[in-house]
Amino acid sequence: QVQLVESGGGLVQAGGSLRLSCAANGIIFTINAMGWYRQAPGKQRELVAQITSRGSTNYAESVKGRFTISRANAKNTVYLQMNSLKPEDTAVYYCNVVVFNGLAFHDYWGQGTQVTVSS
Repeated sequence: QVQLVESGGGLVQAGGSLRLSCAANGIIFTINAMGWYRQAPGKQRELVAQITSRGSTNYAESVKGRFTISRANAKNTVYLQMNSLKPEDTAVYYCNVVVFNGLAFHDYWGQGTQVTVSS
């Protein structure tokens, strides 16, 4: 059974930093991509950053230059280093893993971790 275990959220002042981690357990097929999404109250879930198995990255415009995504393939773990945090970064952050089983792609989601940035 696939389980995504997230950690690292919390409360921080504007300008501060946080590091999110997500370990994907129970994965027996190929991980195609790992990433982070976020959802603020009253808003739709949006992509924050994604990294492919080859290391290619993709960032939301609003976080470019401030956030860095990385992964440890041997541990099936993805990280999100968030610097220069702003109040508008406040949201629940969800880990996402895309797995290819040879026939189709499947999405798996973490339970979400709250990030709150105070002004």
